[in-house]
Amino acid sequence: MIRDAEASDNELARRATAGDDEAFAVLVHRHKENLYRLLRRYTGDPEDAYEAAHEAFIAAWAALGRYDASRPFGSWLRTIAINKARDRGRRALVRRLLFGTKPLEESEAMETPDPGAPADEDIAAQQRREKLDRAIATLPPQLKEPLLLTAFDGLSQQEAGEILGVSAKTVETRVYRARKLLAERLDADLRPSAS
Repeated sequence: MIRDAEASDNELARRATAGDDEAFAVLVHRHKENLYRLLRRYTGDPEDAYEAAHEAFIAAWAALGRYDASRPFGSWLRTIAINKARDRGRRALVRRLLFGTKPLEESEAMETPDPGAPADEDIAAQQRREKLDRAIATLPPQLKEPLLLTAFDGLSQQEAGEILGVSAKTVETRVYRARKLLAERLDADLRPSAS
C-alpha cells in the first residue's frame, strides 16, 4: 500500500489500465474530495454532486484506456466530471420542463434536520456558503466552469483552458464575468424586497 501511496497518478493510471483495481482505488481516494467540492459548487446540491462524482469515476474507469499520460490525471478527471455535471443539468432541465419541478423523492420537504446542529456562528457561515453555492450553480456553464476550476480548484488559467478547450485569455475573461455576475446576484439577494 505504501508503494501505491507514493506512486504518481500516471503510474497508477497505467497500472489500473492493466487491470490493477487497487491502483484505481488509490486514484479515487486521492481525487474524490477535490472532485466532490468542484461538483458541489457546480451543481449547488450535495446529492447531485455525489452522484456526478460517482458517475465521473465510473466513466474514468471505463475510459482509462484512452487516458493520455502526457496530461495530468486530475485534469482529465475534472473534464469527465464537468461533462457528467453538464449531463445531469440537461436531464434536470428536461425533468423541470416535463414535470415542473424535481421528482417527489428529491423534494426538500423530505429532508430531515441534522440533530447535531452547529453553533450560531457556524450556522451563519454555512448559510453564506450555501447561498454562494446556489448562486454559483445558477451561473451559465461557460462562466461557472472556468470560475470553479480557477478560483475553487486552484488551477491556472492555462490549465483550466486546456480542460475546457479554450484559451487562457478566454478563461480570464469568463472568470471576470462570472465574478461580476455573482457579485450582482449576491448583492440583489441581500437587498430587502419591496412589498
